[in-house]
Amino acid sequence: MNAPTSLLGRAHSRLVFARRIQVLARHLAEEIPKGARVLDVGCGDGSLAALLMQRRPDIAIEGIDVFVRSETAIPVSPFDGVRIPRADNSVDAVVFVDVLHHTEDPAILLAEALRVARRAVIVKDHLCDGFLATTTLRAMDWVGNAHHGVVLPYNYWPEARWRETLARLGGHIAAWRSRLGLYPAPASLLFDRSLHFIARIEPPAAASATASPSESAAVSPGDSMP
Repeated sequence: MNAPTSLLGRAHSRLVFARRIQVLARHLAEEIPKGARVLDVGCGDGSLAALLMQRRPDIAIEGIDVFVRSETAIPVSPFDGVRIPRADNSVDAVVFVDVLHHTEDPAILLAEALRVARRAVIVKDHLCDGFLATTTLRAMDWVGNAHHGVVLPYNYWPEARWRETLARLGGHIAAWRSRLGLYPAPASLLFDRSLHFIARIEPPAAASATASPSESAAVSPGDSMP
């Protein structure tokens, strides 16, 4: 790792990371089903999962990652980045937070998540729609991840492709929000826009059942329900 990359990475951690995981924890807490056993795929050090459990003491989260760090905030086990090492319908929810665009084909892990999750798959990722969206996302990804040695294939999808892929895999989009407010003004004008989304997807079996009101996430103004 060169010095500029390391310096930018440390600055990103100080100025962006802490706010980001607080905001993400708030959004994700609204999407996870009540009393869920959750698998966080690509969880890193588990900081976000730990914050989620503080907000939602009714849930339990464990993680898997291709690289298990020496210190983690939750139990983390290794996996190969392709097959989720869990049986069919063995967890209530699977969570991906800015993980799928680091894979060569996000559909592979999405299919795996729909296989192992009984109630929901929750995805936070990027959208490459709009002016200079891909260029902006590449820059953000490099600053945020290059200093960790994370693979950066820059595999961003437009919203239409996410929706088409999920429909092909049999997932039902139960909630979709793209106004997350991850960055403070004025940085939000460049780095928020419509570059981020969170979706709650119901696996095929769960999609046929009617969700109870307590498990339905509120949608903020500007968010959309399919």
